[in-house]
Amino acid sequence: MHKKSIRDLNIRGKRVLMRVDFNVPLDEKQRITDDTRIKAALPSIKYALKYDAKLILMSHLGRPKGEVKKELSLAPSAVRLSKLLGKEVKMMKDCIGEEVKEAVKGMKDGDVILLENLRFHKEETKNDENFAKELASLGDVFVNDAFGTCHRAHASTVGVTKFLPSACGFLVEKEIDYFDKLIKNPDKPFALILGGAKVSDKIKVIENMLHKIDFLLIGGAMAYTFLKSRMKSIGNSKVELDKVGLADDIFKKARENNVSIFLPEDNVIAQEISAKTKVQIVGENIPDGWIGLDIGPKTTKKYCSVLKDAKTICWNGPVGYFELKPFRKGTTEIAKFISKLKATTVIGGGDTAAAINELGLGKKMSHISTGGGASLEYLEGIELPGIVALNDKWS
Repeated sequence: MHKKSIRDLNIRGKRVLMRVDFNVPLDEKQRITDDTRIKAALPSIKYALKYDAKLILMSHLGRPKGEVKKELSLAPSAVRLSKLLGKEVKMMKDCIGEEVKEAVKGMKDGDVILLENLRFHKEETKNDENFAKELASLGDVFVNDAFGTCHRAHASTVGVTKFLPSACGFLVEKEIDYFDKLIKNPDKPFALILGGAKVSDKIKVIENMLHKIDFLLIGGAMAYTFLKSRMKSIGNSKVELDKVGLADDIFKKARENNVSIFLPEDNVIAQEISAKTKVQIVGENIPDGWIGLDIGPKTTKKYCSVLKDAKTICWNGPVGYFELKPFRKGTTEIAKFISKLKATTVIGGGDTAAAINELGLGKKMSHISTGGGASLEYLEGIELPGIVALNDKWS
């Protein structure tokens, strides 16, 4: 990796301004329902404290659009982090201003402060230079450990790097290492599993990865656009009619690159999207009035037989409507199967990561990305602004 790591910075006794991703889910009583993202930042946080840094953490939560919204306060994250660290994490009422400056001024070595939600200020998402400068004034060095926001050119990810020496934290470093290997030097054979709702969301991923992969396994609602291009009956399944021609082009490009594409050979179908609906299993063709909502057992078996010899597997998007029990078997079976392989298994963020974690298989995968949008853009071959902005090792 050519970007500086937190290891490359002199942080002993310094004020370390660290961008973390505490954009965690909350229930109606503002209680954290999943603290995975907070725990993901712990290695960098503990490393900074090991060197007696004065640690100033900043994050966003939700989309308050520049307004102060009590229900999107980061206070619950401060409480949870305090418990995880076994020490007080002081919560600020804002992320800039005199009160914050005074609190930082009074910090002792090893103290931790969490700034309030960055997006309570509209200047954050606009990458406003003055706002970035105010944030930067709180630290001596900047560490970005929020991979989930690295695809956004915001004040706290890009703007602050103009004013402070910068590096990535351990989480971002790990993400870069895994995705760089996928893009530049994957072990072969390389299988890419794509699911989710829309072909349009994954077009750029397919186009960028077609000359790197050996197998493309397609599931989820996007499979029905591909099946339509193969002249299959898809009933009332979700389809992007304007992308059928594109799906046809992808098959042609795959042949040119010696890539094998696999589509569902059987489908779990229903007449409505509901947990209590009647389901059936049919072959490639879906009757009118029915919706394809998961890959069937024949397809699951076929996909597993393809994956068994892969040395690298990247998976982005569940292969069925995982949110409802009748349509999660395909995703579950494939997840269980690849968790036992010796291959490098990289799970894209978002819904796929949530499904893998819900199945309790997170620790059996090589890497689960913490950024849905960021991981997708990485696979598309886009340089992420939050990473580009960090200092290079040789600078």
